[in-house]
Amino acid sequence: MCIRDRVSTQSTWDIKMENLIPVINKVQEIFARVSLPVTIDLPLIAVVGAQSTGKSSVLESIVGRDFLPRGAGIVTRRPLILQLHHVNQGDEYAQFVHQGDKVFRNFDAVRAEIDADTDRIAGKNKGVSSEPIILKIFSPNVLDLTLVDLPGLTKVAIGDQQADIPQLIRDIVLNIVKNPNCIILAVSAGNMDLANSDSLKLAREVDPKGDRTIGVITCLLYTSDAADEGLGVDLGGRRIIKK
Repeated sequence: MCIRDRVSTQSTWDIKMENLIPVINKVQEIFARVSLPVTIDLPLIAVVGAQSTGKSSVLESIVGRDFLPRGAGIVTRRPLILQLHHVNQGDEYAQFVHQGDKVFRNFDAVRAEIDADTDRIAGKNKGVSSEPIILKIFSPNVLDLTLVDLPGLTKVAIGDQQADIPQLIRDIVLNIVKNPNCIILAVSAGNMDLANSDSLKLAREVDPKGDRTIGVITCLLYTSDAADEGLGVDLGGRRIIKK
């Protein structure tokens, strides 16, 4: 096959994918509107990790905006389906499926709405729910992608949470990542032993060969201080150390 044929084939594939993504998004919205679980294995990218490993930072770096709730303990308590729509020009704005045609141009308001709708469905006692929030972001700075932010994996309940919340969260995450068309971004903090990474362990359960798993290391701190020697590896005169 000559270069011209390969380019033509790739262009045809890209066009097909561009046409498919809006259909996938619409199917997700229909299931959400009627409060039914998505029973079709739709292509998506899921961000998986333990609590406080930097999952939100990974998503926000992809979008280029700060818009996700932050805090201690469990913050993401419902799956957040993030539909990114590339537009050629104009201002960035967001819409929630549960808010109809309402447009959010202030991303602080987007964060507040995620908090409010999470409390509405999952309660204010740090409970969790498998019912997703669907957020659409329109921007000239994003690619057409569908991402899913999932509740952080945990081993113990805190405060007045249900005693079985670790298993509830695990079930929510597994229900998404078992989809054979799901790419798993397995987020692990750089200050932990990767052999003990909860996200990588869970990913291996559904993707033992690692064909659709991408490891992401967060919470890295760079320094050139000689006092930090031995705490990490050298990268061009700088060292990665535990944060």
